[in-house]
Amino acid sequence: MDQTKIGKFISVMRKHQGLTQRALADILGISDKTVSKWECGNGMPEVSLMLPLCEALNVSLNELFSGEKLTDTDYKKKAEENIMNLVNEKEASKKKLILAHIVVVITMIAAIPMVIIAGALEMPVWLRIVMIAIALLVIIGGIAVACVLDMDAGTFECKHCGTRFKPTAGAYIKGGHTLTKRHLKCPECGKSSYCKHRLTH
Repeated sequence: MDQTKIGKFISVMRKHQGLTQRALADILGISDKTVSKWECGNGMPEVSLMLPLCEALNVSLNELFSGEKLTDTDYKKKAEENIMNLVNEKEASKKKLILAHIVVVITMIAAIPMVIIAGALEMPVWLRIVMIAIALLVIIGGIAVACVLDMDAGTFECKHCGTRFKPTAGAYIKGGHTLTKRHLKCPECGKSSYCKHRLTH
């Protein structure tokens, strides 16, 4: 889905309905910052808000996902395109997550033997230090690449308000995590919790 196009469409339809960002936010029970974020293309409405948003803007869900008003002729075609876009987005996110895990495994396979060799074999101290330093650089680089891939794969969902968001790099790195969740602060409700990793926006 083209978030920028959808955001512009939300803005146009909001103005067409004579609503300010604050007025639309009040109807939906959210902050005007969230509406602004959507309209700037920096996020998508959470699932529970999509139908109320469509009702407030007098558009269909299909039109919202398409980012444009549709004629009867285009309606079915766009519905199929939107479904395929969601499927493709989910598949792309899955591939990024798999790639992130592969990078971590390869990093460990490359770095751990270097540390073992540096500790087990007789060699000059400078060479031992160089090998350990290289191993550490490989580990740090591999983890950094894996983190970027993981962050880019979909979004994280706040368990309190259901908002889906992409965390900043700093928040992502600092947040404790399990295999499917990461401890993050929701930009919408401001509460910190273990947010579930979702494969779509």
